Amino acid sequence: MRFALSNDLTELTTERLVLTTWTAEAVAAVLAGDRRPAHWAADFPAEGDRVIAGLLEANPDWLGAYGHRLITERRTGLVVGSIGLFRPPAEGVLELGYGVVASHQGRGYATEAAAALAAFALGAPGVHTVVAGVELSNPASVRVLEKAGFERFETVPAEDGGELARYRMTTAPELRQA
Repeated sequence: MRFALSNDLTELTTERLVLTTWTAEAVAAVLAGDRRPAHWAADFPAEGDRVIAGLLEANPDWLGAYGHRLITERRTGLVVGSIGLFRPPAEGVLELGYGVVASHQGRGYATEAAAALAAFALGAPGVHTVVAGVELSNPASVRVLEKAGFERFETVPAEDGGELARYRMTTAPELRQA
């Protein structure tokens, strides 16, 4: 995945997106709910973005370059979702989560963002693997991870009684599937 990175690491630019680190101001705006910036898509924030904003408020150290980012469409400048890495790494492994608002789904944005952020994360000191989990009842999200270059390594029971597929992207040769 090709991407460009700003000198201060706050912006990761792909062909169609800019992944910008969340700011305290963006967190406050999402949590307030009554002062939506004009550059947000009409259906941003989604429920998952509000959850992330709450986590960021409780864990302000997650606001750094290797944390969570807003997904902005380059063509329009609209914030259309968020993606993030849950820190700190556990034995060299970071967890990835993502979401694109309904009005902008089906355009490959989640795939493009996931591939870029995972590639960026694998360059971080002490990180060799990025993992993500997805309910098998969500085939669109399964496709996102597969198209982004993640490989499925296990399936476990989900909390709702379904199945959760676990995916990874790694630089560790011993973890790669043949």
